[in-house]
Amino acid sequence: MFSAVKTTVTLTLLLSAFAAHAIDISGAGSSAAQPLYVKLADVYGKSQNVKLTYQPSGSSEGLKQAKAKTVEFGATDIAPSQADLKAGKLICFPSAVSGVVPVVNLPGLKRGEVQLTGELLADIFSRKITKWNDSRLTAANPGVALPDLAIAVIARQDGSGTTYNFSDYLSKVSPAWKQAYGRNFTVAWANGVTQVNGSNGAVSALKQTPGAIAYVDYQYVMQDKLAFTRLKNRDGKVVAPGADGFTAALLNSPWVTQAKYEEMLTDRVGPSTWPITSGTFIVAAQATNNPEKTIATLKFFAWGFAHGDSIVGNANFVRLPDAMQGRIFGDLTTITDASGAPLKWSLAEALNLR
Repeated sequence: MFSAVKTTVTLTLLLSAFAAHAIDISGAGSSAAQPLYVKLADVYGKSQNVKLTYQPSGSSEGLKQAKAKTVEFGATDIAPSQADLKAGKLICFPSAVSGVVPVVNLPGLKRGEVQLTGELLADIFSRKITKWNDSRLTAANPGVALPDLAIAVIARQDGSGTTYNFSDYLSKVSPAWKQAYGRNFTVAWANGVTQVNGSNGAVSALKQTPGAIAYVDYQYVMQDKLAFTRLKNRDGKVVAPGADGFTAALLNSPWVTQAKYEEMLTDRVGPSTWPITSGTFIVAAQATNNPEKTIATLKFFAWGFAHGDSIVGNANFVRLPDAMQGRIFGDLTTITDASGAPLKWSLAEALNLR
């Protein structure tokens, strides 16, 4: 009897010690990528004693916190330039690919029924087209009963990688947009544009506003069952957003062969390419002040690449090709402690975790 009690107490103490040593890792940045990292962490945490806290504060804030080392990783939908990475002593790698999608709230119309060109989209968001039954829109949508309704434009106010990708695309297809607004994490929107914070803010405002148009990342389109628009791509084909279109843009870019992640995936060639394809990235310090947490973070992402394909797909992202993943595994091993010494962790062990 005493032996059984002793064994129970010992086991309890061991479990308590294990729980006490749970590692908390933190990330901040892209609100578009939040669903992906939360789902990966939920599955990973069931077998590994690691807990992720993630702040969907926008890509700009993610970069800021990564530089300040206030989080283990920053998440951004725009890769910093090689010069910025060198200056900030940072490492950057993509984690998945998705796309930015114009979405509408037009009662009576089906998902994907409205089609637009890049030029029309630029003129809508610059408030040059203000009615849904404008002659230019009706000409682009033969047979579609566009309503006699004012267009309510909804855009992001916070520093957003989604906005950067969206404005980059508009700058490529509309010289007028490029001159007046350009591309950036924030845009000086035209008068009359409703500005909100975060992807969830854009979704909420869209749902509450008949006649509205907004732009969000694809996972929110699927998650919230939003009415997407189709777009005419660079090859002149009208396409709907989805994994095939995102993959086509990726494969028609220098990401795979040259690791040029700062090259945008917008307006790529290819008949099936979605024209506002985008990547999402992880940014971390090249030298860490907290090796234990950094090692836990690196193992988490290595595990995600090795075993997270179904999770990535269920989060409505596209996985990276094997060749890219292999290159990134090598990049992960270059992170050091504050003295420049390699971190003591095994990539093989991380890849074999289940």
